[in-house]
Amino acid sequence: MNINMTLIGQSITFAFFVWFCMKFVWPPIVGALEARKKQIADGLAAADRGKHELELAAKRASETLHDVKIKAAEIIAQAEKRAGQIVDEAKNAAKGEGDRMIIAAKAEIEQETHRAREALRGEVAALVVAGAGRVLRREVDAKAHADLLEAIKNEL
Repeated sequence: MNINMTLIGQSITFAFFVWFCMKFVWPPIVGALEARKKQIADGLAAADRGKHELELAAKRASETLHDVKIKAAEIIAQAEKRAGQIVDEAKNAAKGEGDRMIIAAKAEIEQETHRAREALRGEVAALVVAGAGRVLRREVDAKAHADLLEAIKNEL
């Protein structure tokens, strides 16, 4: 065998093998590699988007928590203010009720004092009439001297 012919045959076979691989084997392998490359790139991009969205969500959560704390502080301040108002209203109502009770008690005391004075005037008038009767040694007629007794009551 001739070495040149063998070399040419092997070269032709090799060329045919390279053409066959380039035509039928290489494109599916390259396509699979490209698909895998794209899948990995999409996965990395999704991971980056997820990381970014997580950061945004954490930031929004922090802002929301801050807003909620501020609102809670405002609500607490309003509740404390309202509690103070309720206490003040209760104090004012109690003071007003106490003032009304004092006025009513003073009026009742004044009425009792007036009744006691009237009763005392009547008793004093009766004592005066009795004393005058003893002094004069005769009976004083209360009906006959009603005007005089009324004048004595008013002077007392």
